[in-house]
Amino acid sequence: MTSLTKIAIATRRIIRYGIFFVIFLVVLRILWGIGSSVYRKFFPAPPPPPTVSFGKLPKLPFEEKPKVALTYSLETPEGGLPTLPTQAKVFFMPKIAPNLLSLEVAREKANSLGFLPSEQEISQTVYRFPHKDNPSTLEMNIVTGVFSVSYDLKTDPSPLERKPPAPEVAASLVRSYLSSANLLPEDLTGPTSPEFLKIQEDKLVGALSLSESDLIKVYFFRKTYDNLSSLTADPTKANVWFIVSGAREREKQMIAGEFHYFSVDESNSSTYPIKTAQAAWDEFNAGGGYIATIGQNKEGDSVKIRRVYLAYFDPGVYTEFFQPIVVFEGDNGFFAYLPAVSSDYYGE
Repeated sequence: MTSLTKIAIATRRIIRYGIFFVIFLVVLRILWGIGSSVYRKFFPAPPPPPTVSFGKLPKLPFEEKPKVALTYSLETPEGGLPTLPTQAKVFFMPKIAPNLLSLEVAREKANSLGFLPSEQEISQTVYRFPHKDNPSTLEMNIVTGVFSVSYDLKTDPSPLERKPPAPEVAASLVRSYLSSANLLPEDLTGPTSPEFLKIQEDKLVGALSLSESDLIKVYFFRKTYDNLSSLTADPTKANVWFIVSGAREREKQMIAGEFHYFSVDESNSSTYPIKTAQAAWDEFNAGGGYIATIGQNKEGDSVKIRRVYLAYFDPGVYTEFFQPIVVFEGDNGFFAYLPAVSSDYYGE
């Protein structure tokens, strides 16, 4: 009887200590997980080294502009320069090569947009197509697909008889127009920006509101890439835009337009080292970079830089790669760009 009692007591002890040990392991695992998360938050694992598989990159095609004498001071919400990522993706942009069917493809696109396939050759690569019914023309580069639309309002002012649609409606009309010819790119889904226009002395000038306007201009920007926005040579304007009227007839709605678009291959990218914010700021202050727009500032002003961040540059002309830039955004609509990739990775 005594032996059975001892065995029962020992068994209970084993079970009790076993439960304690299991609880200890569970608590230890929870604490380890919390500790690891906290450690990774303050001491994140370094990213893998940049792949730089494209080799030396071509310089960004910044437009040549006259130098403007400005001085700069840094006044950001952070109280200084932000910490930029140490690397960023560079995307490949496939080049469109001419082929024997280029003109035939352009005729099909023109026909889908309501223009006759009886083209006029402007150059070896640019052709002009007349509209089927209206005084409108389409000019298209049959190799790149870049095109423009122009409607002669002097010959037919009827598109001005009705007020233009609201910005979101105008944007929807343009998307439908492009989709009808299979010309709406998947990545042209970024923000849209409207501009109200009115006719004054046979010229298009800005209007203060939709109620005062005769036409509405809508800009279409690319989507974000790798969580970075896409900015054009003038960040207030997109490379794809259309002026829309209030006409009910679809063929009279597109009064003018420019379609400068080159595709980005998201499946083909490589990482490159990025300049530190301090290095970019020093280079910018030394006169480097590109002033996209001075906004409302003027010669001799001191511009306060409020934001410094990364974005992608969308120049509106063909470039082999879609590259990141450092953006300096200041008061009164000031924007300046600097190549973000470390200078050692640019060719001559």
